[in-house]
Amino acid sequence: MTDIPRLVPGSELTNFPPVERWDDWEEYDARAWPKKVSHSYRLVPTTCFNCESACGLLAYIDKETGEIRKFEGNPEHPGSRGRNCAKGPATLNQVYDPERILHPLKRSGPRGSGQWERVSWDEALDDIAGRMRKAIQEERHDEIMYHVGRPGEDGYVDRVLKAWGVDGHNSHTNICSSGARTGYAMWMGHDRPSADFANAKFILLLSSHLETGHYFNPHAQRIMEAKQSGAQLATIDPRLSNTASMSDVWLPTWPGTEPAMFLAIARELLERDAIDRTFIRNWVNWRESLAHFRPASQEFEDFIDLLKETYDSYTLEWAAEECGVPLDRILAVVDGIEAAGTAFASHTWRSTGSGNLGGWQAARTLWLLHVLTGSVGTKGGTSPSAWVKFKPKHWNTPPAHERWNTLLWPPEYPFAHHEMSFLLPYLVKEGRGKVDVYFTRVYNPVWTNPDGFSWLELLTDEDAIGLHVALTPTWSESAQYADYVLPMGVGAERHDTHSYETHSASWLGFRQPVLRVAGERAGKTFDRTYEANPGEVWEENEFWIDLSWRVDPDGTLGIRKWFESPEDPSRPVSVDEYYEWMFENSVPGLPEKAAAQGLTPLEYMRKYGAVEVERDVYEVHERSVEADEIGPDGLAKREGKAVGVEVEGVARTGFGSPSKRLEWFSSTMYEWGWDTEAIPNYLKTHVYWRDLDLDGDERILLPIFRLPTLIHTRSGNAKYLYEISHGHPLWMNPTDADQLGVETGQMVRISTDIGYFVMRAWRTEGIRPGVVAASHHLGRWRLFEHAGNERWASALVEIDSTDDGRWRLRQKKGIEPFESADPDSERIWWSDAGVHQNLAFPPHPDPISGMHAWHQRVRIGPAAAGDRYGDVVVDTTKSFEVYREWLQLTKPGPGPGGLRRPTWLARPNKPAASAYVVDGG
Repeated sequence: MTDIPRLVPGSELTNFPPVERWDDWEEYDARAWPKKVSHSYRLVPTTCFNCESACGLLAYIDKETGEIRKFEGNPEHPGSRGRNCAKGPATLNQVYDPERILHPLKRSGPRGSGQWERVSWDEALDDIAGRMRKAIQEERHDEIMYHVGRPGEDGYVDRVLKAWGVDGHNSHTNICSSGARTGYAMWMGHDRPSADFANAKFILLLSSHLETGHYFNPHAQRIMEAKQSGAQLATIDPRLSNTASMSDVWLPTWPGTEPAMFLAIARELLERDAIDRTFIRNWVNWRESLAHFRPASQEFEDFIDLLKETYDSYTLEWAAEECGVPLDRILAVVDGIEAAGTAFASHTWRSTGSGNLGGWQAARTLWLLHVLTGSVGTKGGTSPSAWVKFKPKHWNTPPAHERWNTLLWPPEYPFAHHEMSFLLPYLVKEGRGKVDVYFTRVYNPVWTNPDGFSWLELLTDEDAIGLHVALTPTWSESAQYADYVLPMGVGAERHDTHSYETHSASWLGFRQPVLRVAGERAGKTFDRTYEANPGEVWEENEFWIDLSWRVDPDGTLGIRKWFESPEDPSRPVSVDEYYEWMFENSVPGLPEKAAAQGLTPLEYMRKYGAVEVERDVYEVHERSVEADEIGPDGLAKREGKAVGVEVEGVARTGFGSPSKRLEWFSSTMYEWGWDTEAIPNYLKTHVYWRDLDLDGDERILLPIFRLPTLIHTRSGNAKYLYEISHGHPLWMNPTDADQLGVETGQMVRISTDIGYFVMRAWRTEGIRPGVVAASHHLGRWRLFEHAGNERWASALVEIDSTDDGRWRLRQKKGIEPFESADPDSERIWWSDAGVHQNLAFPPHPDPISGMHAWHQRVRIGPAAAGDRYGDVVVDTTKSFEVYREWLQLTKPGPGPGGLRRPTWLARPNKPAASAYVVDGG
């Protein structure tokens, strides 16, 4: 249950339908006004899948027609509390999208030819399973790869891959957030922050978080609550985002200089003695730090002196010049942090960490401010995400596999915080391996990744990718080149569990197929979700179960046993059986809450759609743990495993780092050859402003900011959203525009290291001089008139190429009205599909985090003769050369003990310890 008002003050109106009436809710049809036309609804809760927030939704299902009429917020969801942004209600568009794929399709011509034939699910499953079985029998496990963008679930597919015995999990994280994750992980093992915004007195955002950041709707609610209570808000962003416009202080830094500012703030806090000595003494690895830097010093105050000496040159005046921000604004941040004390909250996720070489140090230096002020795990402070993100155990989980796939985890990147996914075309080109069965799910590498033409080359090479299976509800730039396109359910047509770090409490959300649940409430029975979904649309849970069963039909491969029903091993496990076990056995307090209402745990989750697991989660590191020994290093161990650290004579939980403390000095990084990077430091970005010819035509391009109404590559099937947002001009400060001779609406050519693209400019004071920006959501395209992508959102294009790796994408026409079962498709009034700028970006893999550094050093000028809007021209040969140049920045493993990677660092589908050791190491 959530603590939100259910009645509108001063009236008898309700803010939300009461739960007891969800099976019989009546509303008048607003479109029938002034007539009173009543509809009777059955309300079914589920979870939104249109960003990372996992907000709660209620599907309003018309009892007469059986159709979903709308989606609104679920007031029982602890994270979102009944409130949603535009993306939640747009789920309705996705369910009833006339362009969606409703039946399995198999390629009947060359890849990318647009030639398809409809096949049965049995035919597709048998073909895919047979190919996988052969690979496994021939010990080619590493040739099976699952590449996911936004998973929308916690642990289900990880379990599937373990059952197959493959190290085949690939993700999008190294084009998303691995920079910030690495910065946090080097402090504490935990790779994300969780801010208690609602109780904060000072909030510092390194992002446009109020409108578009991770978990932005649940966070935005609480940030605004804090502001209403008097909290101050500061935002660091070269753009005047909506978030910056709502802030008390806006700091438009030069991209990549943010760590310099944080270290200057740290220096000032140390000089003012505005630090929490008790917290630092108890929870920072100061003894280990002194042993490395000052072996003769052993006193705590020597460590404070070491900090002051280390950051002595980082004055506020120097930072103002380096970052390009007025001194008084930085002082305002220092004053705000000092006044807030332990009620200081912050957040960063993409932003500078995803844009810059060495950008991971932004999170590392930002966290230093929390360490100094003791605002770690406090009320109003910031905690590690793992304290509140609840991940339940899954049924019948297989043991860890013993494999290491070097196409995903190449030896050059031992610290990469997730797979080096965007390097796959270059690794394959170097002859490091190939993929026989390649699944893409909620992932569109041709469009999303940098240098999409290299991905196009890979996906059309049948020797490199043997079979490409696209699991998707819609067409996409990448699905056009698949061998199978298998229709999967959108967010309201599938089962998943979900939890995120939205506030100082932990909760679990339950995504469920609303038409199936509504039908079951009405007395219908379904064996499988596709029986209730449109067409032949499956949910992925049942797909993985059935596929695994067919890979090993007789059980001889040891796979089938992980998918057999606990009630009847002769048949596959059902989703009800799967989640019954989870909710009964691995969600604390849920069985008791359900029993109090005469429900089973599964019935409770189907009724409410979410459950709060723990409230007011603070100072988890201080919690005591049981230990049977305390080592000389202070580590508390139980059965030989470190479970905490001794602090003030008590074995406490601590953090997830090797020392169980917050590690200012990372001995791990030092031992693996990263010396100056082993402490919070300022590293020079690849787009350092002093290196640019700012008097000429060079500028820094920010291509990663998001529009609050679009969903990465998943908005094309949401007409509501594209009507709101359907253009992305190049933001340019008037100072730059005057210097370059550019007016609003004028076409400009933006040149990168591997090519160029052409788009329109927009003069605005909302971005600092020297920096230009374009949102990354737009620029969708299709190769064919009636297939290949959503016509709500895509331009029709032609693609030309030469044998020497030169490619050109050119738009033939923009978005136009079209005939369909939805009359709104003939009312389309927008025409701009945007520009696919990512195609022109070479790979920039950070040598430590593995993060693709998105920011680009570009040259800007008027469009040349013959240029058209949306043109993108790229030389993939040059892109491969850039990949090789950045590869030289790495320090390959193996490291100490012959390890491929530090074992304490998290990684998906984590293998057994034996897989970490290089053969002969």
